[in-house]
Amino acid sequence: MTATAAAQPDTAGDLFGHPKGLYICFATEMWERFSFYGMKYLLLLYLTKYHLFTDDMGLEVLGSYTGLVYALPVIGGVLADRYLGMRKAVLFGGLLLVLGHLLMAVEGHQAVQYEAGTVLEQAVTLANGEVIAAGTLLQETIKIQDLAALKVFYLALALIVVGVGFLKPNISTIVGQLYPEGDERRDSGFTIFYMGINIGSFIATVVCGWLGETYGWGYGFGLAGIGMLLGLVTFIWGQKYLNGLAEPNDPEVMKQKAIGPLTKEWAIYLGSFASLALFWFVVQHEPIVFIGQQALLVMAGVGLLAYTVQKGTKEDIHRMLVLLVLIASTIVFWSLFEQSAGSMTLYADRVVDRSFGGFEFTASQFGSLNAFFIMLLALPFAWIWVQLSKRGMNPNAAVKFGLGIVLAGLGFGALVLGAQSTDDLGRISMWWLVLAYLLHTMGELCLSPVGLSAVTKLSLHRIVGMAMGTWFLATALAETVAQRIAKMASIDTSTTDLSDVTSIVGTYTELYTFLMWLGVGVGIFMIVISPILKKGMHGVN
Repeated sequence: MTATAAAQPDTAGDLFGHPKGLYICFATEMWERFSFYGMKYLLLLYLTKYHLFTDDMGLEVLGSYTGLVYALPVIGGVLADRYLGMRKAVLFGGLLLVLGHLLMAVEGHQAVQYEAGTVLEQAVTLANGEVIAAGTLLQETIKIQDLAALKVFYLALALIVVGVGFLKPNISTIVGQLYPEGDERRDSGFTIFYMGINIGSFIATVVCGWLGETYGWGYGFGLAGIGMLLGLVTFIWGQKYLNGLAEPNDPEVMKQKAIGPLTKEWAIYLGSFASLALFWFVVQHEPIVFIGQQALLVMAGVGLLAYTVQKGTKEDIHRMLVLLVLIASTIVFWSLFEQSAGSMTLYADRVVDRSFGGFEFTASQFGSLNAFFIMLLALPFAWIWVQLSKRGMNPNAAVKFGLGIVLAGLGFGALVLGAQSTDDLGRISMWWLVLAYLLHTMGELCLSPVGLSAVTKLSLHRIVGMAMGTWFLATALAETVAQRIAKMASIDTSTTDLSDVTSIVGTYTELYTFLMWLGVGVGIFMIVISPILKKGMHGVN
């Protein structure tokens, strides 16, 4: 057999020109993203409107949760590479996700707040067990929450965090494994796969958001859980189409004893369940997450640079420095972009006129716009870069990063502009919010695909995995930073009249004005220094 013949992919049994395993991964990831986004845009509304969390408290939970979701895949990927293999990691992660999302449907009773000056009509039991008798004139405001339901809620978040850590990095890796080295179908296969992500995100945010806000939070969260169950069932049924490519590198290692009679495989499973207690606690304490993210990111960055200095050439060191600058700039971009599930969702709920053609959209449904615009614009953007490249005008990675951050800033500029033309009730037209999402998505298309490619090109081959992990750690930190920034526009719902839309608009406009100038300023700075960064890339575009 010649070398050329050996390189040809075996297409026997393919479906529509691609391995059948691709469609199994497509469906699994589509349903996983359905479950994830089906609850993400409901989360803050659920906490603030049902359990009566303050904006600050709700944003802290959202920040710690999303920060952990984007950090743990680094660990899940390592465990799969060294021990479990990708198939078992996805199965285990999927099981945890099903449990977590279904527990999210446990609402408990709605929180009740009694204002100072209220005379109680019936006795009230406080969280510490103290009973306030009926007929008592309250001297201060008290809030009664279902603490048992909230404990279940935090357990659900912990299950989802760990589950995503196992599933998210490994389902993508399986897709790559389905194609032999040099197979030209690989890129189009990933395009199909990522389309599944956006389809799942779009449908979930529209349907679960409507169901949760219209008929009950548990219905929205429950449907998201059913979606994940469908994804897990699909993956279990379709394992045979993975052609053994997602198995452990050394199955015998899995059988070795780790602790007493426990094999390494079962030690990983049981250790992951034990870690739920840690994440149950940590998800309630955002400062721990925030400090941990910063420490890990600094260590990862120093480690990458130290290894490159030790093992690489002068050009390799320059490329790594450029990569670290690009990674640092992504923290700014994602901190702006991820306002979507935080301040922008509260903004849509409180001050946006969401009616159109006799129908009123829910606040959480606006989160679907990102996936919608991705599906609409991904191919045109890819075509534009190709056409510019043919003419020698394709911007380098640093310029694209700058453009992406500028566009994120301009998205908030749209909201600032919209605040200047409110209706009779002081509300903002929803089309300004649609425009903001459009600009943010265009920024994402400038930065995200280019960034992932830059990681693989600018780092030494031996530490590409570590460099990619650092990229996602930066994204995780940005998730938490985003919600910290959103607290600048926190509304104290216990003292603020939510019908006073004009003053609330002013509070959000102050935040969005700051974010507009932050994005535009940092983006222009990246464009200005792009010649220096391009020089440091030494030919890598």
